[in-house]
Amino acid sequence: MSLVSKTFELYGKTYTLESGELAKQATGAALVKQGDTTALVTVVVSKERKNYDFFPLTVDFNEKMYAAGRIPGGYLKREGRPSEKATLTARMIDRPIRPSFPDGFRNEVQIVATSLVADQKNPIDVICTMGASLSLTLGGVPFEGPLACVRIGRNVETGEFIVNPTYEERENSDLDLELAGTRDFISMVEAGANEVTEEDMLAAMQFGQEAIGAFCDAQLAFVEEWERVNGPIEPKEYILDQPVPEVEERIFAHYDEMYAALSDADKLSRIAHVEELKERIRAEFTEEEQLEWEREIPVNLKKLEKKAMRTMVVETGERVDGRAADEIRPIMVKDSYLPLVHGSGLFQRGQTQVLSVLSLGMLNEGQRLDTIEPVEGKRYMHQYNFPPFCTGETGRMGSPKRREIGHGNLAERALLPVLPDEVEFPYAIRVVSEVMESNGSSSMASTCASTLALMDGGVPLKRPVSGIAMGLIQEEGKTVVLSDIQGIEDFLGDMDFKVTGTERGITALQMDNKATGLTFDILRSALEQAKAGRAFILGKMLDVIPAPREATRDTAPRITSITIPVENIRDVIGKGGETIRGIQDETGASIDIHEDGTVFVGGVGDSVDAAVERIQLIVKVPEVGEEYTGRVVSIQPFGAFVNLLPGKDGLLHISRVAQGRIDKVEDVLNVGDEVKVKVIEVDERGKISLDRLDKPEAPAGSGSGEGAGNGFGGRARRERSDRPGRPRREHGEGGRSRRTPGDNGGRTPRRHHEG
Repeated sequence: MSLVSKTFELYGKTYTLESGELAKQATGAALVKQGDTTALVTVVVSKERKNYDFFPLTVDFNEKMYAAGRIPGGYLKREGRPSEKATLTARMIDRPIRPSFPDGFRNEVQIVATSLVADQKNPIDVICTMGASLSLTLGGVPFEGPLACVRIGRNVETGEFIVNPTYEERENSDLDLELAGTRDFISMVEAGANEVTEEDMLAAMQFGQEAIGAFCDAQLAFVEEWERVNGPIEPKEYILDQPVPEVEERIFAHYDEMYAALSDADKLSRIAHVEELKERIRAEFTEEEQLEWEREIPVNLKKLEKKAMRTMVVETGERVDGRAADEIRPIMVKDSYLPLVHGSGLFQRGQTQVLSVLSLGMLNEGQRLDTIEPVEGKRYMHQYNFPPFCTGETGRMGSPKRREIGHGNLAERALLPVLPDEVEFPYAIRVVSEVMESNGSSSMASTCASTLALMDGGVPLKRPVSGIAMGLIQEEGKTVVLSDIQGIEDFLGDMDFKVTGTERGITALQMDNKATGLTFDILRSALEQAKAGRAFILGKMLDVIPAPREATRDTAPRITSITIPVENIRDVIGKGGETIRGIQDETGASIDIHEDGTVFVGGVGDSVDAAVERIQLIVKVPEVGEEYTGRVVSIQPFGAFVNLLPGKDGLLHISRVAQGRIDKVEDVLNVGDEVKVKVIEVDERGKISLDRLDKPEAPAGSGSGEGAGNGFGGRARRERSDRPGRPRREHGEGGRSRRTPGDNGGRTPRRHHEG
């Protein structure tokens, strides 16, 4: 096996495909690059068939921090549990690959994508699907390939679509659309959008379909080069589950009974009737037959249920619960469902019920991300929980599964475009959607319930968001688009198409498609039908809460922001954080200071105002004419230092401490005394001179000793007559000596310091 490498350019980006050097013991392996971003994707297919009635496919994304030149956080300094982004990337690979395998494939398949280089310019996620497709092809594994995944952005200034945009290009895009499939049909769509219209979304999908075809052609060109160098790829033979006509005939003899069992609007009752019928059918087979056909019997029972449900829809126009194709189940909406929490909303549609709860916090409480992407954190967090009791089942409770992470991400993308920015609403926002009951469309119910919770909590959304799940049935040459699908229509239908948006346009979209006959005309019809459904649901929500509350709840923290000079940040923090900790301890508020001088202060009650006042006092520069009541913090021979503001002292000169001369400051003031002062000067170095208001009279005899009146602690001037050997001068001589002008007797003349 020789190394084959092929570099090509598509839509302004450079890509490289390689194979033949790494992971040569895998069934198939390919190295795929966009720019310098590099992923190794391997495929291994087990040699033996598994005794399952489902296709055992596992997809993992191995996120290595060294790819971005980083050391993992935490104590162990080793990659551990996958990040949410890693899980979403694995789902992105899985969803188009899974339906491409032939029916009856029971060999275990494991696909592992490993990040080797993340150049911080080109994302690694979408190219991994192309790597998986090429690995399957090179390994001779039977699947409907080649496949590819592309991301489509749109430049907000020019309106041009961009294929696989860089991180920088994504910043200037109002669309983030990922879609995967073959050159002939789309099998997976995931999108976030800034209220994009249905027409623009459809145009982006059509453009993306063309791009997928180009990447499929690039794979075929690589395979041609591979076979030229290494010889033809030998397709591997795998035994598939083959239909057993006898089993199918005996089971399908109960078609009418299955049709009747499915005609029940209540989910649990319908499931009970269907399971009872299946048990009766199984009982018709002997123990020997059940052992012989242990896979064929459950597969055909599922086919019977699927056939009856689908035929019911296309032949009668009615669904298992009696609804028409575009009819939405009864809706119940409640706001302020829980006391004390920061916001809550309950949304129920049919037998799907979700309670969403809002929590608000300081911006520094947002989620920090330790991934290979150049994104350090996020302010809005949406989490989705699907406990086993919501479907009437028992199960293990633990960390969220891939499905829960995917549904939470969808609801998060749905609401991100309508959230206020940090300047308008300086909060970290967390919404948790608890699924209380589920019969289809729980992710869309989560979006609706979360909109209610955000509005109930006083988050000033730009516009409210609603969502709906659409389905598709293609049977006997007929196509029916279904609105608000329930669980059985998702499980046995051809498409699960979720759309969220405002009255202006789409904010998020997700689609998993099993039908190869899905045309853009059908997609256009589905989008228009979804738009009408979204509007109907939104109307029901606005009947209960027509707009966000005018203010956050009293139980929520109140957060305000102020801006301080950058040079004062150190003053607010203090030595070793002493000052800021003191403010937080004394007021009970939380303080978050950013490098640009923005300060966020949060707390409950009056704590915010108290903390803001303390900070403003620290950074305030006293101005001439302002009056303060300060505390004496230090006394020197020449005056007293008075603390005006935190960290700011002014000098009250000895000559301005009292009315009249004093020998020393301690005759009038002591450390700790409060004194009313006025700023009389602030020099260019920021030194502050003060004058005392309401000066007291100098104590009797205070000005007769040393230091009185000179302000610098020098000797007090004495009367000449008090000096020994000197004649007393007469009044009227003006106190002048009898020396002639210019004659100083060899002495330096005295200075008189006036108060």
